[in-house]
Amino acid sequence: MVLGGGAGAEGTGYVPAGRDAGMDRTLGALYGGSGAAGGERGAGLGGSAPQVARWLGDIRRYFPTSVVQVMQRDAIGRLGLSALLLEPEMLEAVEADVHLVGTLLSLNKAMPETTKETARAVVRKVVADLEARLATRTRATLTGALDRSARVGRPRHRDIDWDRTIRANLRHYLPEHGTVVPERLIGYGRADRAVRKDVVLCIDQSGSMAASVVYASVFGAVLASMRAIATCLVVFDTAVVDLTDQLADPVDVLFGTQLGGGTDINRALAYCASQITRPADTVVVLISDLYEGGIRDEMLKRVAAMKASGVQFVALLALSDEGAPAYDREHAAALAALGAPAFACTPDHFPDVMAAAIEKRPIPIPEA
Repeated sequence: MVLGGGAGAEGTGYVPAGRDAGMDRTLGALYGGSGAAGGERGAGLGGSAPQVARWLGDIRRYFPTSVVQVMQRDAIGRLGLSALLLEPEMLEAVEADVHLVGTLLSLNKAMPETTKETARAVVRKVVADLEARLATRTRATLTGALDRSARVGRPRHRDIDWDRTIRANLRHYLPEHGTVVPERLIGYGRADRAVRKDVVLCIDQSGSMAASVVYASVFGAVLASMRAIATCLVVFDTAVVDLTDQLADPVDVLFGTQLGGGTDINRALAYCASQITRPADTVVVLISDLYEGGIRDEMLKRVAAMKASGVQFVALLALSDEGAPAYDREHAAALAALGAPAFACTPDHFPDVMAAAIEKRPIPIPEA
């Protein structure tokens, strides 16, 4: 649908009326440039909180949620509305999503006390929605991986992995009987309460990684809820903060981050290495765009040392649905040369990546 704009109708010959006119005004306030907004940047919302509140209501009336979220994101970026998010009334009016959470976290230190509770409620709603979408599949996928990684040679009948047992004994096939006589049984390890794997999530909290920080915090909480996995969560910029003791509540983890600032991956990996006590049973996941502000050669040496000790090392350039991220290609190539390919990963693909790392299989890298 083409909406007109101004007296000239932007050459379309169509002047909108009724609902179309309302949609046109709403779009013009944000994207209108010198049209409806009267300024080069389309500042049709001004600095008036009541006017912004009306506009937020209008876009929710005219457009579906997915479009509303995009328009809100554009309004924050194009019109500088971040300051208005410090007002509780504005937070109650917006459509919450991962990107809004990232913006709120970046404003956390400037947020007045009157707004913080509302902000936490907004963040908690988004986190709850993400957990509902991601937790069940993550637990099921990783539980299966943990069981398969603990195969035993003399399993009970109910613990036999028949698929692998048959493939391992195909040379004992008896064609006259049409059956395989298994010489060796392969079974799953029986579920128990013992910690079988250690997972260290090392998360870059620079401003460009906001969505990844949100998703990683949710996954961290899911992993921490699994008895067979001991989870450590570390966030870093030029400093390193261990948030493992807050993993019971991903909202606490998120408000413990401080988006923005520089990046010192080497320092973060040094701390993570100090937390590793069982290298052969440890998976380290570095989530970073790899723009290193620390010592590059030392960073690569730490990764090489971890892998040499038996650690499964995974490097994610992003953990989000935002598509191909900007990243340091030289550092990504250097990690790949060490046997640690760096790639972007969607939240839906993350459980499969972790399952492969736990089972020490080749990591399933999505196509670019």
